[in-house]
Amino acid sequence: MSIANQLQNLRDRLSPSDRMPLVFLGHGSPMNAIEDTAFSRAWSELGRTLPRPKAILVVSAHWMTSGTTLVDVSQMPRTIHDFYGFPEQLYRQNYPAQGAPDLAREVVTLLSSHHAEEDETWGLDHGAWTVLKFLYPAADVPVFQISIDMTSGLDHQLGVGRALSELRDRGVLILGSGNIVHNLRAMRPGGAPQDFALEFDSLFANHLANRDITPLADRQHLGSLLSMAHPSVDHYLPALTVAGASDGRDELTFMTDTIDLGSVSMRSFVFHSA
Repeated sequence: MSIANQLQNLRDRLSPSDRMPLVFLGHGSPMNAIEDTAFSRAWSELGRTLPRPKAILVVSAHWMTSGTTLVDVSQMPRTIHDFYGFPEQLYRQNYPAQGAPDLAREVVTLLSSHHAEEDETWGLDHGAWTVLKFLYPAADVPVFQISIDMTSGLDHQLGVGRALSELRDRGVLILGSGNIVHNLRAMRPGGAPQDFALEFDSLFANHLANRDITPLADRQHLGSLLSMAHPSVDHYLPALTVAGASDGRDELTFMTDTIDLGSVSMRSFVFHSA
């Protein structure tokens, strides 16, 4: 199905609701932020489809912590250019959204069992702002990030999602940003999708569509395929957070379900009220 048809189907099914949807975006290269690509166009179209939230909580692959889940409580999150060797135009990008310090501090309490702590030093890394600039280009919705704890198991991140799920009924959009498959060592610019990338992407999508989420956080079940798809699981964990925040009342829509550069899945998905 084409990206245009995927987005049209989502628009038709995403009816107004007090309960906010859940969004996971495969963000890929930072260059998507300044280039006209199929992905950036899809994000813009999705932004025109989504309801306007009171705040956005972002779980990005690019804020990794050890032994704790940090929550950015700053008033004005800075735009972080956490990449090297890209065109100057990319470093001039700015996303001047306000933070949501009061709500962020509530999230620290909500995630107390996940070793949550306040942080005022982070801001919005490129996993956040490169997609937010298309979803909400006016930067007029308060935004804050939470980190991913790299020292806890995959199921820990499912638990974070479950704990955050109640925010959906308070007008908070939970946005995950990473990639379902992310192996930069195996990239082949212009090359065909590699078999392991297609296999893991399909495995993930099938489990998610069947609401069989627990195996997606089971390293034994995923086996060596997980290591091939993710030499490091940082880009995988935000997808688990979003999956963990979903429940049986949600419908699922996939979009941009392609493999880029041979080994980076750009698959995105949205959970929304039936």
